[in-house]
Amino acid sequence: MRTIGLIGGMSWESSAHYYRLINEEARRRLGGTHSAASVMVSVDFADIEALQHAGDWDALTERMITAARQVESGGAQLLVICTNTMHRMADAVQAAITIPLLHIADPVGRAIAGQGIGSVGLLGTAFTMEQPFLRDRLHDHFGLDVITPDADDRREIHRIIYDELVRGIIAAPSRDIYRAIIQRLADRGAQAIILGCTEIMLLVSQQDSPVPLFDTTTLHALAAVEAALAEGGA
Repeated sequence: MRTIGLIGGMSWESSAHYYRLINEEARRRLGGTHSAASVMVSVDFADIEALQHAGDWDALTERMITAARQVESGGAQLLVICTNTMHRMADAVQAAITIPLLHIADPVGRAIAGQGIGSVGLLGTAFTMEQPFLRDRLHDHFGLDVITPDADDRREIHRIIYDELVRGIIAAPSRDIYRAIIQRLADRGAQAIILGCTEIMLLVSQQDSPVPLFDTTTLHALAAVEAALAEGGA
């Protein structure tokens, strides 16, 4: 099994789930006392959040490149960025390292397209919902029509992520808000919903949605193990 490199801390709440899911899958696949060989560089999310809301994506790109190089120098043989939003600079990060980056959209797109679904709702940070980096990859690589919530709903989704979920706060009223937003997306034609922020799976589950949910955290983590076990590379 090749060594999985992880850039975490965005937030550490979701990164902990990545670590658990990766090791549970490695043990399931390999048996016995096996776990995944991994290297993690975990950043301080307060710094990242401040730069995100300041719109300083150049500085954030440099932060991610630095972290990716640290992961690679630590012996990682493939890279996983444990967040959706920071895939905005995935191409720049890949260009700066020699190991393959496993893009979060790819296992998600394959899973959705594999079920014959063509129209999908996207929940995530405002950056993920409003900027094209995830939507375009899902459309261009997997033919998916991506529907985002309206402006008021996007603000609520974003607020709950940054004020609650990244701080480990799981509140029933926020779950009700997400349920209502998911229903509105389904009413607009979404055949499934992407939980496109790695913390959202802490708040909602399939029982909260009338259509299938696709959790990026779980799909990305399982794909990392698959890539690490694959012969001939990711």
